[in-house]
Order: sequence, then structure tokens, then C-alpha cells
Amino acid sequence: MQLWLVVVLIAVVICLLGGLAAMLCITFPISKKVYKEQLVKTSQEKWGRVCSAPFNDEQMRMWNEGVSWAEEHRQSAEEVHIKNGDFNLYGEYYNFGGDKCAVILPGRCECLMYSYYFAKPYMDAGMNVLVIDSRCHGKSDGTYSTIGVRESEDLIEWMKYIQEEKNISGFWLHGICIGSAGALFAATTENCPDVIDGIVLEGCFVNFRETFKQHMVEMKKPLFPVLDLVMYNIYHHTGVNVIAKSPIKVIGKIKCPILFLFGKKDVFSLPPKSQKLYDKCGSGDKKLVWFDEGGHSHLRINNTEKYDNAIKEFVGVYGNKQ
Repeated sequence: MQLWLVVVLIAVVICLLGGLAAMLCITFPISKKVYKEQLVKTSQEKWGRVCSAPFNDEQMRMWNEGVSWAEEHRQSAEEVHIKNGDFNLYGEYYNFGGDKCAVILPGRCECLMYSYYFAKPYMDAGMNVLVIDSRCHGKSDGTYSTIGVRESEDLIEWMKYIQEEKNISGFWLHGICIGSAGALFAATTENCPDVIDGIVLEGCFVNFRETFKQHMVEMKKPLFPVLDLVMYNIYHHTGVNVIAKSPIKVIGKIKCPILFLFGKKDVFSLPPKSQKLYDKCGSGDKKLVWFDEGGHSHLRINNTEKYDNAIKEFVGVYGNKQ
């Protein structure tokens, strides 16, 4: 090879590496800021027991209706607390006299008060209800969201505690967004006790990178390479690989009855991806219900009767099978 060509090739490589280094210098701080804003509890007030989106009319309606439900049934409520390792975790247990319990698992940024809104169909079905502050939310300890992975370990401890202390024979898990991922991870963990009667998932994503990409589009953030740098930050700070550990990777192991609630207008858990999740599910007792109206995590507020009936009918069919 002629010397001039070698020099040109070296110069091109240097320019490319220099450009890559410059791009990383610019985008890495952006990714750290996005990560801290979206997935890290940076103050005591952040992700507290307040409405996460008071500017959103539907969110406020959900919040207010949920709080009204809780106040109406306050005489049935008891504050509960467990420890998982060094983490103090807090919840509320609503005892309606049943021997089954529904656990409501909220999404990112949401405390247990958000979960009140989803409790009614389970109460109507004769179940007790457990709402929890996920780690780093509400009153519970923690700094980093682990996208349902470590939260699923907390969930297993909650079920053990409630089963032993409240004489519960079985659980239904109701997950919203990241809460859905936590439900799936718990149900497919080897040390999970055999107490899960069924699962209801709303707006579950195939993997977190896919759904967070849609969030970044909405936030008007650059995708490349910021998106993957955010995924790196999750791994760096928590040890969780959200590509390797994802709902689509574990859904084939699910054996209990499972109800999927998906919205045709969901821009974060896209309908084609949602269908793929359902198709890959390993349960022989599965059902998929589509909703024409309602955005991500806002299906019930737009379709209350259909939403509640779907849950009560499914529970009615499979609630006593386990």
C-alpha cells in the first residue's frame, strides 16, 4: 500500500475517533441528566405521596377518585411495613374479609395512593387489597428505580408477609407499566412462593429500552447515543441489565392465568409490541382485551365499566382454579 494512502486512512480513523469522542462528550452529560430526572430519587420530595402529574386532567381525576375510594374504606385499612435487606418498605392493607389478596403495582413515579384507583374491581370480586410504595417511592427507602427487577424481590417478600400475617391463600397481581414488569419477574423467579393465582397487566412493555425510547421522543431528547447511555447508567448504578432482563424474555415462563389490558392509542407500549408480548405468553389461560380509548396507564379512566368487567369476569373464571 502506498504511503499517501496509509496516511489518508490514519487521518480518517483519527477524525472518526475524534468525532466519536466529541459526540460522547456532548451526549454523556445529557444522558446523565435524563437518567437522574427520570429514574433516580434525587430528593425526599421526589416521587412522594402526591399526584405525579397534577397538570394532567385525567391523572387528577384518577387521583381524586382513588383517594375518595380509600377514604370511604379507611375503616378497613391498616398500615403495613416490611424490610427487605436494608430497605424499609411501606404499604396499606385493606381487609374486606376475603382469603385472597390483590396487590396493585404502580408504574414509575407513582406512590401507593395512585394505586387506590385500581382497587375497586378487586374489592367487588371479594378480595382484600394491598397497595405498596415501591422502593424509592412514597415512604419506602431507596434511590434508584430498577425497572421492576429489584422491586420484584420486594414483591415476593410482601406476599410472604401478607400470606403469613393475614392468612391469605392466594394473590392476584395487578401491574401498571413498570409494575407489570415487576409482576412478571416475581412470578418467574425460582424462589417465588406458589401463591400467585393470576396476573393482570396494563400497558406492559416488551423491554424498557423500547418504551423509554418512546418517552425520549416525547421529551424531544436525542436518541443516539443518549438512549443507550441511559441504559448504561441503569446498569452502572444498579447492576440491572434491562435488555437481558425484560418482560419479553420471561413471558414464556408464565403458567398462571394472565389478563392483558392494552390500549390502541398507547404511544409508549405500542400495540404491535403488545400483541407480540401476548403471543409469546406461555400461559394456557390467557386473554387479551383491547381498549379503543385511553393513553398509557389511562385505560380505566376512559373505559371504566369495560375495564372493571374484564377483571371481574377473568377473576370469576380463574379465581378458584389454583
